[in-house]
Amino acid sequence: MFLFLFGGINPFLIAAAVIPAIFLMIRIYKADRLEAEPKRLLVSLVIMGILSTIMAIILESVGEPLVGSIAPTETIYNILLYFIVVALSEEAAKYLFLRLRTWKSPEFNCQFDGVVYATFVSLGFALAENVGYVLEYGFGTALLRAVTAIPGHACFGVFMGAFYGAAKRYEHYNIEQSRTYRILSLVVPVLLHGTYDFIATQFEGLSPVFLVFVALLFVASYKIVVNLSRRDDYIDRLNRGDDPYHF
Repeated sequence: MFLFLFGGINPFLIAAAVIPAIFLMIRIYKADRLEAEPKRLLVSLVIMGILSTIMAIILESVGEPLVGSIAPTETIYNILLYFIVVALSEEAAKYLFLRLRTWKSPEFNCQFDGVVYATFVSLGFALAENVGYVLEYGFGTALLRAVTAIPGHACFGVFMGAFYGAAKRYEHYNIEQSRTYRILSLVVPVLLHGTYDFIATQFEGLSPVFLVFVALLFVASYKIVVNLSRRDDYIDRLNRGDDPYHF
């Protein structure tokens, strides 16, 4: 992942790896219709996402041999690997850095902010991961990941952020509800991420099953962004009697 730190850098490959993530960041930034987030905060969230890759690498390096030693069959090994070792490690790392940077921030004053924050962290992670893959495997990988893996991480971030924003909304007057949404903000992205990886490896290449799953994931995420952006409001003015998330 970090091979580019130790050798010559091909600027075209770096651009191919970075531009798709930046494009999606801009789209999410523009969807925040109430109050644009400070640039310094958004940059710090991208850095948090990049740093979360280090944590994920460490967790995966420990988890993968452990799973290999206990899994009785290849299928069980793949399930444990992609859902627990990979998906849980990566999404938990993103969530940890997201929460550390934003939960108590005074800037977190609108419900849609949760989507913006989580997506920027996820795309920071995707950006760092993508640079490593592209430098190792070339431009063809950049094109493939530009339409699959990078938007996939963005989608995981959208789901994480939707529940994360709801958790923030209920923080001060319904602790149990807030806790439930915080749990969902991690569990749902883990399940989606694990399913994504499991399907991608079980069905080699761009199989119809994988393409259908990715299409559904993209459509659902797009609808969440549109709906939550349109209905966004400042947290202290929201109608606390309604559940804001009808996906």
